[in-house]
Amino acid sequence: MSTIYAFTTPARGHLYPLTPILLELRDRGHRIKVRTLASELAALRRLDLDAEPIDPAIEALPVNDWEAKSQSQAVNNTFGRFLARAPYEIADLQDAVAEQPPDLLIADINSWGAAAAAEASGIPWASFSPYFTWYPAPEVPVFGPGMKPMPGPLGRLRNTALSRLVTLGLNRRFLSELNDLRSEIGAPELASLVELWTRPPKLLYMTVPELEYPRAKWPSSFSFVGPLNWEPPSTPPGWLAAIDRPLILVTASTEYQQDDALISTALEALAGEDVFVVATTAGNDPEQFSAPANARIERFAPHGPLLERAEAVICHGGMGITQKALAAGVPVCTIGWGRDQLESGRRVELAGAGALLPRRKLSAERLRESLETARGRRAGAERIAAAIAASSGAAGAADELEAMIPVAA
Repeated sequence: MSTIYAFTTPARGHLYPLTPILLELRDRGHRIKVRTLASELAALRRLDLDAEPIDPAIEALPVNDWEAKSQSQAVNNTFGRFLARAPYEIADLQDAVAEQPPDLLIADINSWGAAAAAEASGIPWASFSPYFTWYPAPEVPVFGPGMKPMPGPLGRLRNTALSRLVTLGLNRRFLSELNDLRSEIGAPELASLVELWTRPPKLLYMTVPELEYPRAKWPSSFSFVGPLNWEPPSTPPGWLAAIDRPLILVTASTEYQQDDALISTALEALAGEDVFVVATTAGNDPEQFSAPANARIERFAPHGPLLERAEAVICHGGMGITQKALAAGVPVCTIGWGRDQLESGRRVELAGAGALLPRRKLSAERLRESLETARGRRAGAERIAAAIAASSGAAGAADELEAMIPVAA
C-alpha cells in the first residue's frame, strides 16, 4: 500500500474536483492524506480520507481580487496572496513529509509554496488545475480578459506581444521573491512564472479539449482528465419536487468576490417570467436579497439534483459550476466577475454551449436576452456533456498518478 499526500489551497473549487481522484486512489488500496480547508475536514473524514487542516494562516489570506479597481490590480492581488501563503504551505508540506515520507505528493497549481517544497523533496509529485491554464501559446489570446481568438499571423502577433507584456510585469513583481523562497529550500529557481505550469512532472488538467483553444503544442506533462464533479453527499431538498415550471439555477462564487449584483439582477430580470428561479448566494449573505414569487433563495443547495431539472444556469463563470452544468447537458449564461471567469465564459460561448454577458453590460433586460440565447444552445451543451462523459475522469487520473509511484513502494 502506497501513501499519497495531497495539498490544496483554501478553495472548495479546488478541493471538490480533486476529491473523486482521492476516492479512486483510496478504493485502490492507497493510504490518502489531504491537507485542506478546516471546514471540509468532517466531510472528507466521513469518506475515510485522512484529512488535516492547512495552517490557519493560509485560510487567513483569502483571495482579495474583488478589492481591486482594475483588472491588472486584481491579478496582482491574487498572485500576491498566492505568494503570501507560500511560506506557510512550505512548512505544512515539510512537516507532513518529516512525520512520514509519502510515496507521492499532489500539490494544487495555486499552491506555490507546496509545489516548491514538493519539488525540493525529491519525492515524486504531481499537480492539478481545475481551471484553464494561463500558460501562453501563439495561438491563444492572453489569459484574463476573455478576448476572442484572432486567426492568422496578426492574431499570433497580438497574442505573443500581449502575453510577453503581461508575463514581464508579473515576473518583475513576484518572481524574485518566489525564487528566494525556492532557493531557501533547495528548489530550482524559475526563469519565469509561466514555469509554474511546467515544473510539475504531471499536471492533471481538469477539462476537455472541446472547451479549450487549439494549440500547436501542449506541454508534455499536461493530461486532460476532464472535469471531476463532486459535492458532499446530500438528499434532494424537499421543495424541489413542488417546482412545476422550467427551473433556472442562479449561483455566485463560493469564494467571496462581491458578485451580489449577479443574484439581484437575475431575480429582478426573471421575476415576471414563466420560470422558477433557485438562487444559491454562496459567498454572499442571502439576507440581502428579496425573493419574488417565482424564486427561492438559499445560501447553499446541492447543485446535482437542481441540474437534473434545470433549463439553464446563470452564474459567474467559475469552472466548478460551469463544467458541472455542461456535464449535465445544461447550457450556461455567464457573467464573469474576474479571475478565470471571463475565460471560461468565452470558451462556453465559442463552443456553442451557452452565452456570455459582460459584467459591464449587466442589466435585467440584457440578462433576459442572454438567458434566452443560452437556452437555445442546449445542443451545444449536450455535445460538451458527451465529451466530458468520454474523458478519462478519476480512473484515468488515478492511473496517471499510480504510474509515478516507485515500483518498490
